[in-house]
Amino acid sequence: MTLRPILIHPDPRLKKVADPVARITPEVETLAADMLATMYDAPGVGLAAPQIGVNLRVFVMDATKEPDAPPRPMVLVNPEIDWVSEMLNTYEEGCLSIPEQYGEVTRPKQVRLRWLGLDGAQHSEEFDGLWATCAQHELDHLNGILFIDHLSAIRRQMITRKMVKLKRDRARA
Repeated sequence: MTLRPILIHPDPRLKKVADPVARITPEVETLAADMLATMYDAPGVGLAAPQIGVNLRVFVMDATKEPDAPPRPMVLVNPEIDWVSEMLNTYEEGCLSIPEQYGEVTRPKQVRLRWLGLDGAQHSEEFDGLWATCAQHELDHLNGILFIDHLSAIRRQMITRKMVKLKRDRARA
């Protein structure tokens, strides 16, 4: 497993719609392992392939928060939402591509996703709470949408300016 560098907003690669994965290959399996390692190292609860500069419809997540619960790493290839609850949930979201910036985003409280697993089979599962928020956040990444796109224009501009400054400061270091 290799830790991959995470792109920081603004980066045009984060705004592209990702391409579907044709089939599970050893390269996709390596990508998934690298993404999980990178996500856990960051640390985060989700990571989409475009965040590491790979324009494929793949994301990983593990929204296990209980300290004594075993990890539950998930790899979702070509994920699609096929149901959302009417009930909404507001969660303070952050993003590994927008470090140390947070904003309240309202999304459906529950979602059901279908995806291709690394085993080559179709999977379906209903997610609730943080898992549902994480799945929707990562799916947004695959569609070129960042969590700040759900915020007001002023708040989005303020965060973008902070990220431009962060990237400039990192480039100097």
